[in-house]
Amino acid sequence: RVAVSRFAPPAAVATNSHIIQRRQVATTTDNTAEILAKQRLSRPVAPHLTIYQPQIPWLMSGLNRITGVALSGGLYIFGIAYLVSPLMGWHLESMSLAAAFGAWPVAAKVATKLTVALPFTYHCLNALRHLSWDFGMFFKNKQVVQTGWAVAGASVLSALALALFV
Repeated sequence: RVAVSRFAPPAAVATNSHIIQRRQVATTTDNTAEILAKQRLSRPVAPHLTIYQPQIPWLMSGLNRITGVALSGGLYIFGIAYLVSPLMGWHLESMSLAAAFGAWPVAAKVATKLTVALPFTYHCLNALRHLSWDFGMFFKNKQVVQTGWAVAGASVLSALALALFV
């Protein structure tokens, strides 16, 4: 105790605060998990999208974001794969891809082209819808719903046309 007192500040020596203090009684309960579970039960639960009736404006907005992410992500992935392909020994040249795609059955070709064309057509047509909003057109709720269905129908029809005839 004398050695510790020599290095402690004078105020600590005077009050004996430099001596380690220990509590003999536990200050928390053993079952903290039960307390946390009870607290979680009393919290309010935020509503999920599934409790709302689907509406065309928020559905189209979500699909526009999803198709944008899918298109840009696919472009980045293919671009990186194309750049790395000589190092990895992959053949992603146009001639190799065309020959491989040409060997597929017709149903697989149409399904693949439809899968690739639908996000493009939807995202492009919905961009035109958003541009019309930038010009101050079609802002009424009825018009928003009508243009939403028009974009959905036109994108499916144009994707089918691209998949079948191109």
